[in-house]
Amino acid sequence: MTDAAPAYPVTARNRVKRRHDRGRYDHAGVHAILDSGMLAHVAYAIDGQPYCTPTLYWREGTRLYWHGSSASRMLRAQEGGVPVCLTATHLDGLVMARTGFNHSANYRSVMCFGQAHLIEGAAKVAALHAMIERFFPGRDAGLRPFSVQDIKATTVIGMEIEEASAKVRAAGNLDEPEDMDNPSWAGVIPVATVIGAAQPCPKNPADPIMAGLGRYVAGARLDEVVAAVAAG
Repeated sequence: MTDAAPAYPVTARNRVKRRHDRGRYDHAGVHAILDSGMLAHVAYAIDGQPYCTPTLYWREGTRLYWHGSSASRMLRAQEGGVPVCLTATHLDGLVMARTGFNHSANYRSVMCFGQAHLIEGAAKVAALHAMIERFFPGRDAGLRPFSVQDIKATTVIGMEIEEASAKVRAAGNLDEPEDMDNPSWAGVIPVATVIGAAQPCPKNPADPIMAGLGRYVAGARLDEVVAAVAAG
């Protein structure tokens, strides 16, 4: 007998209620969606007012990190340890049906719940270096080191994932039998974020240092590149 695959606990907070057959709670499924993205939205409340802020994020094990300006209202509110929900979504396709009611989208999404808290001292500096290496491995060593002011001006927030759920739709159009004779076109229009041609700074040297950027080539899918970098 083999041990069950690691999974996040299923509670009333993270349970997928609509189309629960599309839900996943295992670490592998949740982490795969997180690791193929760079941009998330973090929801939180300040004095009863809800906010939802976009931010770059990265994962280490079952911990998530994000950062921003020390003057950020979001980050100041989260410093003391507040409950937050981080979500990340990939839009993979537009689903066209023979009735407006059955139009949909193919997607991969994840919701993560936990307590946000401030990362300080040496752990903060290490996290900022880890962020660069997470997305552009090998690049950090060639950059100007962080200055004292750089560190002071930046806030890093960490969150242990207490609960999480993933939800995925990867299917074609689901038409009613009585609608099949309708002549409207039905099917799926794939959607992807594709990397464009690099736009070099005009002050680059003749042979720019491209460390960490080898996978970021024009025409590549961003989610595939980011996932491949995370996998090493």
